[in-house]
Amino acid sequence: MSSDKPTISNDALSGLFGPALDYLVDAGQRSVLFLDVMRQRGIQYREHLAETAPHVLSYDVELLVDGRTLPRPVNYALVRVTPPRGVEIDEKRRPFVVVDPRAGHGPGIGGFKADSEIGVAMKAGHPCYFIGFLPEPVPGQTIGDIARAEAAFLEKVIDLHPEADGKPCVIGNCQAGWAVMMLASLRPNLFGPIIVAGSPLSYWAGVRGKNPMRYSGGLLGGSWLTALTSDLGAGKFDGAWLVQNFENMNPSNTLWSKQYNVYSNVDTEAPRYLEFEKWWGGHVNLNAEEIQFIVDELFVGNNLAAGRIKTSDGAVVDLRNISSPIVVFCSKGDNITPPQQALGWILDLYKDVDEIRSYGQTIVYTVHETVGHLGIFVSGGVAKKQYSEFSSNIDLIDVLPPGLYEATFEAKAADTTNPDLATGQWIMRCEQRTLDDLRAIGGNSPEDERRFATAARVSEINLAAYRNLIQPWIKAFATPPMAEWMRRLHPLRMQYEAFGGDNPTTKVIAEAADNARVHRKPVAADNPFLAFQEAMSKNIVGALDHWRDAQEALSETLFLTVYGSPALQAAVGIDPQSAPSAKPEMTADYRKRLDARIAELKSQIDSGGLRECLIRALLHVGMSRGMVDERSVEALRRLRMTDTGPRLTLAQFKTLVREQFFMLLLDPEASLAAIPRLLPQDTEVRRQGLEAIRDVLSASADVSGEAASRLRRVTELFGVTEEGRSEATKTPFDPQAKAS
Repeated sequence: MSSDKPTISNDALSGLFGPALDYLVDAGQRSVLFLDVMRQRGIQYREHLAETAPHVLSYDVELLVDGRTLPRPVNYALVRVTPPRGVEIDEKRRPFVVVDPRAGHGPGIGGFKADSEIGVAMKAGHPCYFIGFLPEPVPGQTIGDIARAEAAFLEKVIDLHPEADGKPCVIGNCQAGWAVMMLASLRPNLFGPIIVAGSPLSYWAGVRGKNPMRYSGGLLGGSWLTALTSDLGAGKFDGAWLVQNFENMNPSNTLWSKQYNVYSNVDTEAPRYLEFEKWWGGHVNLNAEEIQFIVDELFVGNNLAAGRIKTSDGAVVDLRNISSPIVVFCSKGDNITPPQQALGWILDLYKDVDEIRSYGQTIVYTVHETVGHLGIFVSGGVAKKQYSEFSSNIDLIDVLPPGLYEATFEAKAADTTNPDLATGQWIMRCEQRTLDDLRAIGGNSPEDERRFATAARVSEINLAAYRNLIQPWIKAFATPPMAEWMRRLHPLRMQYEAFGGDNPTTKVIAEAADNARVHRKPVAADNPFLAFQEAMSKNIVGALDHWRDAQEALSETLFLTVYGSPALQAAVGIDPQSAPSAKPEMTADYRKRLDARIAELKSQIDSGGLRECLIRALLHVGMSRGMVDERSVEALRRLRMTDTGPRLTLAQFKTLVREQFFMLLLDPEASLAAIPRLLPQDTEVRRQGLEAIRDVLSASADVSGEAASRLRRVTELFGVTEEGRSEATKTPFDPQAKAS
């Protein structure tokens, strides 16, 4: 007897439940493996903290100077980085010194990977040094003590390389950037080129609708909370709170994406995640005096660019005193240090590019389009491109004429002119810019500046009230054991500690993870339940991002409303018509020295010989292009000049370039008219010099337009006709020759 009821075949059942079963098995295994990654993270955290000098450098190092042995001891140290096998170091090349940020986490981010600031500098042949720190500060150490220690470290590096072709190139990452800039303003003689990466220097700067961290000080009532936290820490500030501030900026990543990425890719993502978490979880402490200085003078007071910071011996920190080239690397994708905060100090200090030049300063900046704050330091792509080019062309940057430039990078292509003159896969150019180019990035209105000035004044009032009324009671209550107990219970530490112990639960996780690896069955990429998982994750991220955006909009509205109140501004003494960020004026003493230097340069226009004429002519023609290309500088380095005098050192060549550049600025016609009188009488020498000029100018592009017109003028001044030009008179390339 047949039945009319429909039946479901085994294949149909498999089609319905097979993908679900596969997904459940995979999800269960991934869950166990994810918990095991958390267990490994906890164990790694404890082992890292147990180290005497924890860091995440991927290189061996040799201790040179322990800051605890200095007259004013600090918890900083200078180490020499040992190059890995196969990397050749030229001890006569300019050394690189990487200073890591003490912003709550431990040292090592500049040498975190093989492709890092340290890695690319060593590949370019430079000796490398690293300035790091220990987790606990020396009792009583201050920011001034750290500056003295870092000066001693640089003196040591300079002593180790007496034949180097320049003073050390110093890289200051994030919070280390402002520390490096402050020291360079006080001890400019210790520095070669300075690279500040992701470093805030103008703390109020930003644009509305973005950069909400700059509102934090005002919304919390100022720095009294910093003092309270330090007092509860028995004189120490827990760096975990600084890391927590970073975490709060991106809740979708903190609360979901970072962990979900490990869970969803647990078979491949664990090593990278654990490597990063080793650094991110290495929380360190600061002395109360250190963090109070940072918050009061920098983040709330914005006193660095304004020249309102004084050292303990009365010296004024004036960034205009820096004599070395300054390279500023920032990114539009950085919500911690946006381009306005990295570059705004230039607008705070100078009226125009001529004023930058009057201080003899060379400032080069580059703005990445997308990379985030941490990506500036840990992205391999950034290291291979920007840092590799900076390292390979650091001498180019050092000899640039004073002014403002933007570093741009062009990938080599099949039709690239003279690709052999550029190292690596990119060609770096330094293109002249004006202050209007920086203003186009965006910034505060005068009304917003007054709002921040009001917040700074309120901070001073609240801090004074706290110190007079509450601080004595807190200090009496907060003992060192209680402070240590509070540090251990910090939420960031607890998430590491929860899985870090050796207990029955973690043993079960480890055994289950071993079993999951043996029987691992990853789900197919086209499984519909996996697609549903990804969709759910995107919805969670979207919801958290929406919450963040709403919170940031509310924060901005509150700040602008509260501190824009005319009544509050009047109450704290802010003039509604004032300009809180007025540019510091040039001192009478500097003006006197500048006038004397101008007179001296004008008197030397008719002095010199072939070298001076060649550099003067090259600058005259090259200035019309508005940029300097690394290929032109390499061509200049390779050419043997016809001058029979001794070779110039890089420092001497830099001085020569600057002097000729300023002469052309001060009196271009007189400077050019002097060339025929300064040139040797030998026609062949003149012809060879002119060929050298043409070779350098054509190294990056054909000479055309205004540059061609200027070159014709130079040809006339050299007294060499076009008919007299021949291949036989060209000076041959010599890869070993120095620019001289």
